[in-house]
Amino acid sequence: MTPELEHIKDFIASHVPFDDLPDERLEAMVKQLEIIYYRQGSVLEQSPGLRIIRSGAAELRDQEHLLIDKCQEGSSFNLQGLNQEHPGIRATFIEDSLIYFFPEEGYQKLRKQQRDIDRFFHSQRNRRIRRAARYQPKPHDMMRTIEPIMSKDILWVPPNTSISETAFKMSERRLSSILIMAQDELLGIVTDRDLRSRVIARGIPYSDPIESVMTPYPKTVDAQHTIFDTTLLMTENNIHHLPVLDKSQVVGVITASDLMLAKEDDPVFIVQHIKRQNSVSDINGIVSGLHNLFAQWINSGIRAHQLSHILTAISDAVCRRVIELTIAKMGPAPAPFAWLGFGSQGRKEQMLNADQDNGLLLSNSVSAEDLPWFEQFSKNVCDGLNECGYVYCPGDIMASNHEWRMTLKDWMKTVSGWTESPTPKAVMHVSIFFDIRCIYGDDALCHELQQHMLYESKRNSIFLAALAQNVLDSDAPLGIFRRFVVERNGEHRDQLNLKKRGILPIVETIRLHALAHGISTINTFDRLTDLKEKKILSIVDARNIEDALRFIMQLRCEHQAKQILKGGTPSHYVSPKDLSELEKKQLKDAFDVVNDCHQGVKAQFRHGLD
Repeated sequence: MTPELEHIKDFIASHVPFDDLPDERLEAMVKQLEIIYYRQGSVLEQSPGLRIIRSGAAELRDQEHLLIDKCQEGSSFNLQGLNQEHPGIRATFIEDSLIYFFPEEGYQKLRKQQRDIDRFFHSQRNRRIRRAARYQPKPHDMMRTIEPIMSKDILWVPPNTSISETAFKMSERRLSSILIMAQDELLGIVTDRDLRSRVIARGIPYSDPIESVMTPYPKTVDAQHTIFDTTLLMTENNIHHLPVLDKSQVVGVITASDLMLAKEDDPVFIVQHIKRQNSVSDINGIVSGLHNLFAQWINSGIRAHQLSHILTAISDAVCRRVIELTIAKMGPAPAPFAWLGFGSQGRKEQMLNADQDNGLLLSNSVSAEDLPWFEQFSKNVCDGLNECGYVYCPGDIMASNHEWRMTLKDWMKTVSGWTESPTPKAVMHVSIFFDIRCIYGDDALCHELQQHMLYESKRNSIFLAALAQNVLDSDAPLGIFRRFVVERNGEHRDQLNLKKRGILPIVETIRLHALAHGISTINTFDRLTDLKEKKILSIVDARNIEDALRFIMQLRCEHQAKQILKGGTPSHYVSPKDLSELEKKQLKDAFDVVNDCHQGVKAQFRHGLD
């Protein structure tokens, strides 16, 4: 190849998705390229062929003039393909631009030859965020689904089968459990232990029907549940056998022996170990090494959204054990209560260095004489959590603060006040308190409060408009021509805050939509699923938002893992200069999704903002 073509080849090879092309196909592609110059303001409509921007920039807009994408140096687009997803799409060059043009015939041939190239251009919107599988680490063993390891050898009998016949069938098949079913409906389960403790030990006649000793309507687990979730469920409920369902149909049984043995660096082991500790200092001894484990888990392939679930499970276990130890010292609570987790803990999205965001919800039956007990209880628990590394909330949003230790009726009154008069302080409280989950105690109290929150939110357009304005106050850090907008001074100069400018805007947008439509799920990804299933968000939009959130979370965690391994303190900040070209492009695409979220908020809640 001539030096000029070598120069073009080097440029093409440095940009997605051509960075992984075999050399011979890259050379063949480069030899077919044409160089075209477009003046600022030039417009292309539904033109065939692939265009790669060598210099300059272009905007892609649909027939309603909505912005679909901004393309800059290294970006590529095929208008003919995009027109199928966005009818009437056109490209407007917003700068004088130099373009490498790849004719349609060669472009389509390359897509047929290279699966990664075809996949990349199949859905141009958000394509770089969903990069080829080689950029995805191998999942951690504990995050594999249980389907490959469960027993598919299902043994079942109808409920009127005798105990003796049931035991014979179990012995004949050498199985430790049997399901009780009628017309494909799961009615119960019986295990070897049940036969010993409920039949032999009690002298029950073997001729009695098996339904008389079964565990009725047992807990079940979905075939796509992870080993971690399943092990945690079985451990917390002291269960050794779980029926496995797929779309409400029984497809197998998972047993404790099927699950991998816990190791000291496995999350389930840590949760189990926390439960056995008899002092706060012993608990702290376990969780004090979380930073190193965090880096280890990330490097072993656990994805960021999975890791947030793990860290929340550990946080929950710490909180519950501290509460149990406190009650053991103080005596039983004088009235029903629910210990509430707010914010990221409520959403099961907690990460490293989380401080406390909690409150106490008391039954309306509590008396004035009971209040000193709950005051001391709250103080002891918050002190214990602080000792375990979950530091006091800088804003004093803790159960130890009497403002956040109330009866159900007072909590409801407070929530109603926030929604009826959405001051900036009230909106700030909503962003924390409306992501609510019962960590310990009476879950029915928490449920009743949450339903009140949903009722008040859904019916108040002014309140929703105030929340919308709060969402819009935090723009994605992209400036003109999609350049990163970094901090200009201070400790984090020339860096991006991935949490504040990337993750939280998405979380807050999805919370807003959930509250506006009465969706009770709390986790952001679960909310996205519900919004998609209820057709509040389109499948494409929901997937783009999910991909963007997963990517920004992953980038933050990988950056924090590197900081830990270097002996530093993990932060939410990252410098663009520390990112690869691929990561920069992916991050810009993710930030574009954040901006798209804002456009959706403006469109839906504009009437309340005016």
